[in-house]
Amino acid sequence: MSPDLFIALATFAFVSSITPGPNNLMLMASGANFGLQRTIPHMLGISLGHGFMVFLIGLGLAELFERFPLVRTILFGVCTIYLLYLAWKIANAAAPGEGSADGRPFTFLQAAAFQWVNPKAIYMAITAQTYYAPPGEGAIGAVAVAVIFSLINLPSVGVWAWAGTKIRLILSTKRRLLIFNWTMALLLVFSLWPLLTG
Repeated sequence: MSPDLFIALATFAFVSSITPGPNNLMLMASGANFGLQRTIPHMLGISLGHGFMVFLIGLGLAELFERFPLVRTILFGVCTIYLLYLAWKIANAAAPGEGSADGRPFTFLQAAAFQWVNPKAIYMAITAQTYYAPPGEGAIGAVAVAVIFSLINLPSVGVWAWAGTKIRLILSTKRRLLIFNWTMALLLVFSLWPLLTG
């Protein structure tokens, strides 16, 4: 990979990873509700799960979506329903230590699997491989893009989890926590709008 292509990919990975989207809003909510340490598996699941998606997209899933648009439409319909469900779970999350069934952070595997129903993550993966994969390098190029993306993505999403822990300090009452969780849930729903109408 040429230095120019690397810089372009790194810039895209940083900008797309640090800006608001379903992953980052959920990480902020998790950091606020469960703290940074309990949110680390969620962060790792996002970065490694998305890196795996970027790799598979590079091996040919993007072409599948182009040939069979109905597959993409169905996938995005499922994505939307699942994200609305997650928004409801965030809105109704229990305060830390209350022992509610809803009071658990995402596991590594849940966060990794979530990438496949996250419209922003799918768009990021397709764009990364379409525009920044080294020409003529096949699977090696797909791996390079995936590794670079994951290495930049992890600290970027970590910022959101960390920010959530700082917000946690002011969420000292049930009312404040409820307002925060509903705000995060509504923002998660709102984050779907430009992705589904673009």
